[in-house]
Amino acid sequence: MTRSSLSVSYFAFTALHLVCFALALTVCGLYGTDLQRAKHFDEYTNSKWVYAVVVGALSAATCALYFIPFIIEAGTIFVAAWDAILFVLWITLFGVFGKLYIDENAHGDGNIERMKHAVWVDLTSALLWLAATVATLAYWWKHRQTRTVFTGRAKV
Repeated sequence: MTRSSLSVSYFAFTALHLVCFALALTVCGLYGTDLQRAKHFDEYTNSKWVYAVVVGALSAATCALYFIPFIIEAGTIFVAAWDAILFVLWITLFGVFGKLYIDENAHGDGNIERMKHAVWVDLTSALLWLAATVATLAYWWKHRQTRTVFTGRAKV
């Protein structure tokens, strides 16, 4: 993913992170609705919902940072490690809310139906972050012995 010529891999990473960005914002909206409702009625704010919004916000901020072309190229192994951390956060989020809502019968309750949909958005996000981790590691593995762009003499 060199800056001078935007390669196919750059556009693939950008497309992947664009989808991750959209899903992160979706999760912030889905879980943020309950947080706003709890604040409006002066109810207890559940830490599970705060965790969901924090994971969504971290993912959205990460994707926004990755939209800068040289970020993934400059820190590939660190980017892969951070993507792996985000995968673990997302899969944990799926586990927590999956246990609460997958087997729940909505009986026409829109809030439970919304949360059931949110669980599948969590799983999709987790799988996309896993794909991003694997792709970044593959990119790093392939380019770990390359030469610098400017002189071609030093190994990067």
